[in-house]
Amino acid sequence: MYQALYRSFRPEVFDELLGQEHIEKILKNQIATGTTGHAYVFCGTRGTGKTTTARLLAKALNCTSDGDRPCGQCEACRAIAAGTFIDVQEIDAASFTGVDNIRQLREEVNYPPVTGRNKVYIIDEAHMLTNAAFNALLKTLEEPPANTVFILATTEPNKLPATILSRCMRLDFKRVPEETILGLFKRICKETGVDAEEDALSLIASNADGSVRDGLSILDRCIAGRKSLTRDDVLFLLGMAGAEVYIKITDEVLAGNTGEALTTFAGVLSEGKEVNRFVLDWVEHFRNLMVVKFTEKPENVINLSRENVAKLKAQSDSVNMDDIRRCIETLSKALADARWSPKPRVLAELAIVQMCSGTAVTGIEDASRPAAQPAARPAAAVNRGDSFVRPAAKPAAVEQPAAEEKPPVRTSTLVEPDPVDRKLEDIWYNVMQSEEIPALLRMSGSVLRDIKHGVFTVQLSNEIIKSMLENERPLIEALMEDETGKRLRMEAIVKE
Repeated sequence: MYQALYRSFRPEVFDELLGQEHIEKILKNQIATGTTGHAYVFCGTRGTGKTTTARLLAKALNCTSDGDRPCGQCEACRAIAAGTFIDVQEIDAASFTGVDNIRQLREEVNYPPVTGRNKVYIIDEAHMLTNAAFNALLKTLEEPPANTVFILATTEPNKLPATILSRCMRLDFKRVPEETILGLFKRICKETGVDAEEDALSLIASNADGSVRDGLSILDRCIAGRKSLTRDDVLFLLGMAGAEVYIKITDEVLAGNTGEALTTFAGVLSEGKEVNRFVLDWVEHFRNLMVVKFTEKPENVINLSRENVAKLKAQSDSVNMDDIRRCIETLSKALADARWSPKPRVLAELAIVQMCSGTAVTGIEDASRPAAQPAARPAAAVNRGDSFVRPAAKPAAVEQPAAEEKPPVRTSTLVEPDPVDRKLEDIWYNVMQSEEIPALLRMSGSVLRDIKHGVFTVQLSNEIIKSMLENERPLIEALMEDETGKRLRMEAIVKE
């Protein structure tokens, strides 16, 4: 039966451990001098070798070799690797959480080792134990019987009680560098007879995000049934788009070509790409633009070919940092909302429209809006992302110099005065604050332009948002009636 790569290429000795040289040195020194502890806590993100290192330590404590331990060849080392060594027990804390389980373990601890020199208990995902279970384990962990070692592995050490941490030697595992993972991939491909491009393996190592197990799982998927592997193969299998696609759609967005950008996005999705993956990688593209803009040798920082780095350099010269920041914030907001939305594509398209029209997630003042008045003018509500933010307090009005008195002007019977004295921004702020208004409209940057002749006019940035607003016409007109005291009809316009 086929065995997954992360199992078949699991390290058998300390020298094969990847990216954890500091931990390897500590444990080797302790084994050589006979100063190993009675309890350890191995902390770190997934796939960095916590459980593997725990097994290596268990091997070293029971290895019968006269040389370096573990040797990986003696009967004890092979039995531990196969999971058949009776004195080494691996416990899954997710299913071993109760006090009764800990009581049973405490009874077993009192018996001496059966076949090896030391008994080793490896408790994986130790943060899943309950407080009662930790309390029951406390005394045994502090003063275990001779020749007994506890190893607690966890990805969330903050959930372990301080009383447990203080009784253990804590070793923190780091994320494995991409170069180290890439070297492992090259060795595996050579041993398995797969002709893989270095760019393809670099892309997989980048997506591993410092986790060797995640990287091996991706590599396993990519080389299944293949004798060769290219970068395009990896892009297709992972549902990713190439760098040229992101360069193209970014140029369209920065030029304000909304239609072309939406068409490019639709073409990417038609090829089977996943929406969230595309947006996530697009954020990474803007990050690369930022790195290229400020780094002399960006090829040492970002995982792209020299040709694509040159294209990024050319694009970064034509874009300022404010645009990069605005696009990253807008895409990140859309990505966060898309995780809970049944229609993530709509949110991504709205983000594209916002970036093309210059409306960032933090809001950009409309160019057609009247210029701000001096400080005497009370602060108006401002659009902040998915909601309108009310200023903390309105400054006191500054007394204006006395103006020349003019005769009163009679109001025309054809034009109604504003129905209320409050400013238009305040009225629209209260309407948009309603919980019944969809979140997409709150972040659309809409502006209430005027109220007259029984009509209130709302200005929008594009036709998509206009159609969304029209769908909510009854609700918005009812909210405006509550605010103004008059029945008004809504008119929506798109800024030219």
